[in-house]
Amino acid sequence: MTGIWSPGASWRGTYLRFFHRIYRAAQRGNRQLVRKLQGLLTRSWSAKMMVVRQVTQQNQGKKTAGVDGVVALKPSERQPLVRQLKVNDGKKVKPTRRVWIPKPGRDEKRPLGIPTIYDRALQGLVKIALEPEWEAMFEANSYGFRPGRGCHDAIGSIFDSINKKPKWVLDADIAKCFDKIDHRALLKKLNNSTPIRKKIREWLKAGVMDRHEYQPTYAGTPQGGIISPLLANIALHGMEMEVRGIVPNNIVKQQELGVVRYADDFVIMHKDREVIDAAKDVISKWLKGIGLELKPEKTRIAHTLEGGEPGFDFLGFNVRQYRVGKHRSGKTQKGYKTLIKPSAKSIKTHKEKLKTVVDNHKAAPQATLISKLNPIIRGWCNYHRTVVSKEIFGELDTYLWEITWKWARRRHPNKPEGWIARKYWKVEGSRQWNFMDNKGGKLLLHSETEIVRHVKVKGTVSPMDGNLVYWSKRLRKSPLVSPRVTKLMGKQKGKCGHCGMLFIDGDRWEIDHILPKSLGGKDRYDNLQLLHDYCHQQKTRTDDRIESRARKSRDRKIEEPDEVKVSRPVLKTSRTGDSLA
Repeated sequence: MTGIWSPGASWRGTYLRFFHRIYRAAQRGNRQLVRKLQGLLTRSWSAKMMVVRQVTQQNQGKKTAGVDGVVALKPSERQPLVRQLKVNDGKKVKPTRRVWIPKPGRDEKRPLGIPTIYDRALQGLVKIALEPEWEAMFEANSYGFRPGRGCHDAIGSIFDSINKKPKWVLDADIAKCFDKIDHRALLKKLNNSTPIRKKIREWLKAGVMDRHEYQPTYAGTPQGGIISPLLANIALHGMEMEVRGIVPNNIVKQQELGVVRYADDFVIMHKDREVIDAAKDVISKWLKGIGLELKPEKTRIAHTLEGGEPGFDFLGFNVRQYRVGKHRSGKTQKGYKTLIKPSAKSIKTHKEKLKTVVDNHKAAPQATLISKLNPIIRGWCNYHRTVVSKEIFGELDTYLWEITWKWARRRHPNKPEGWIARKYWKVEGSRQWNFMDNKGGKLLLHSETEIVRHVKVKGTVSPMDGNLVYWSKRLRKSPLVSPRVTKLMGKQKGKCGHCGMLFIDGDRWEIDHILPKSLGGKDRYDNLQLLHDYCHQQKTRTDDRIESRARKSRDRKIEEPDEVKVSRPVLKTSRTGDSLA
């Protein structure tokens, strides 16, 4: 931690071993050992240092204050915060600060509850103690807000479920999941009599301050809290088992029943419509037990192949099956194929975002516009590169050409089209039209993104199970990791170039110049390495010391001739050069 402490490989290995021990103890059902290890972890000085570092230096909301207006951004403010952290501190929890943010593509707003910086750090401490226990118990097809799992694993699970047979699908969404979770049902599921449960209850009951008006909270867990996603997953744990109870005596039907949940969105798949109808009733009844209900406008039953509107949208993807005929060889296929593509809503939202950026930079230089568009294009393409997106990428490039051409024409209404094209578009390699500035900055194209299939995570495995080699290999193939980082990970065999430990999901990394640019290093792959963020901080301090010594050495060499003239006596020689005068 800058100004306090920088966690290194030794502490990282220690807390990973803690996670592994809690995970294994929970798998064996040894609750006594789990509680003992959780207590040790929450009292650990290094664990407190780590969560304070995360809350005050790494999280995006580090500059957002709670109701007390405090943000611990300075090193001198972080040290007292670490000393205060204690689960059974006896302090009264302050209410969260209500902030309303707009939902993408909608007129309604989503309420966020911002805890104080102290409560955020304490929630982080409780979270790292609880998460390994629940990771050992969570269901295999739960993918949201869990380490090592994500949207692409959920989509892969859906593909595996419907690829061999068309099915009926219940596509459902839970209404205001975070706002309506029943506190009593959630605390009962926690099954924890330690101070952790008491502190969680205080957070749930703390209330909110909305425009200087206090409002008590009788249900829900506030969005914005570090521990809220974990609590939501705990509340929804058991849904898959409840649905599978519909067909308890038929192993074949139970295997054909697919359940995939990502946070509060889920789909249930089966070949029989009757099973889907029964599943909807069972889920509705089960959700009432934890204070929740299905959202009618976002809940529908569809078929993957038949019907007026076959298929469904899930997590920004459209999942659908298409009928096919025969091969040219005359051999028949199974009669359909399963294709997953970016959803129409996701494409529309992406186009609107690109157009907004272009419209907001009408008078900006070309380089500035390129720098604003490239991250948006890169992020959207990386997310959708695992499915059938090549054709859509091409269509988006056409749209990108249209809006950038209008941008250029608007800037030079009296210039001929040929002049505008030569000014803003350059020839590079095989590409004739590159939206490029004079310094070589180039606008990315969607179609340049390579389609890479995602391999779904295995069963119930977790990054806390101790198999670091498996998780390191998965990280190197993640679609959300940039090609530059992936290449460096492959070069380093998935290990940090400073501490030598494997990168796993959840780690933060930074690209470092082995020989700093200030000392003449080049921005080339042979001079780049991937480091943990805290390892990068340590190396930077070492580089700064080396650079400082080199600068002092250069300064001495520059000053030395003048000093020599002043300090050394002048020696005179005789005309013959045989002796000194």
